[in-house]
Amino acid sequence: MDDKQQQDGIVLTEAQKRSRRHRSIAIALALGVLVVLFFAVTMVKGPAVLVRPM
Repeated sequence: MDDKQQQDGIVLTEAQKRSRRHRSIAIALALGVLVVLFFAVTMVKGPAVLVRPM
């Protein structure tokens, strides 16, 4: 691509870049908490996780 095509994109302001970064960090933290929660529940239940009622 030439320089003209690369410059035609959307240019974010510094405030928008900061907002995007904060939002991304919040999503990553929420996902991490969810993973830890699932892991903790699995460890507490132990092998009973694999036992299915008949």
